[in-house]
Amino acid sequence: MNRRILASAFLATTIRSIATLPAFSQTSIAVSAYGAFNRTTIGNFTQEIPANQVGGLIEFGHVSGPIFGFEATYSYNRANTTYSTYIPGSNQLTYTPALGCPNGDGCSRETVSANAHEFTVDWTPSLPLHISHRSPFYPFGVLGVGFLAEVPSSSKATVVTNYPCGIPVNNRVVCPGTPETTVTTSDTAISVKPVYVYGAGVDWALLSRFGIRFQYRGSVYSAPNMTNLFSATDSYTHTAEPMVGIYFNP
Repeated sequence: MNRRILASAFLATTIRSIATLPAFSQTSIAVSAYGAFNRTTIGNFTQEIPANQVGGLIEFGHVSGPIFGFEATYSYNRANTTYSTYIPGSNQLTYTPALGCPNGDGCSRETVSANAHEFTVDWTPSLPLHISHRSPFYPFGVLGVGFLAEVPSSSKATVVTNYPCGIPVNNRVVCPGTPETTVTTSDTAISVKPVYVYGAGVDWALLSRFGIRFQYRGSVYSAPNMTNLFSATDSYTHTAEPMVGIYFNP
């Protein structure tokens, strides 16, 4: 009985506290610059290394209370990604193969130059926190879903293959041999994946309709496959995006 009374009192206090928060409603447009810091993924004998990049984010949002806040976003950044042969475990051989190639077979490396376009719809709860009369701060959270499209800049990408024992003859590798390297091309492909975003930030109101936005966003998604040469790693990856920008309330 005491637990029920305490739970009811806590719920009533929470509802009363939310009800007494300052009422506010605003629509905002924000533009931010960010750094995209990506993780390497490994799977299916493939290693995928996305380059860290810079990008830009546009947000169209509306907040009508502490809980009711939503936004639509579009972001863009370069998405150059390197795919390479990955050999799990150790290679117990009498010679030392270059780049860990198994049994002298060739190991390939391909870098795909691409652009990333991300579209999301987010829930953005916000709370006005008046630290001073002239410069109120508005903390907010971010939780949303969308999709990430990574589009190669060209239909072909260069592939460099190292053969530690020389190029196989009649599908036979003879080791030791003279290392050789070949340069070819491979077809690229557009990758579209669902993306889940989270984060938090704070708006600093310098003027009544204008201010600075500090924000951190994280994106979680399945690693893209932009080449027909390598198998997808089938691993989830993460992009961290610290950013700073400006916002305007029309």
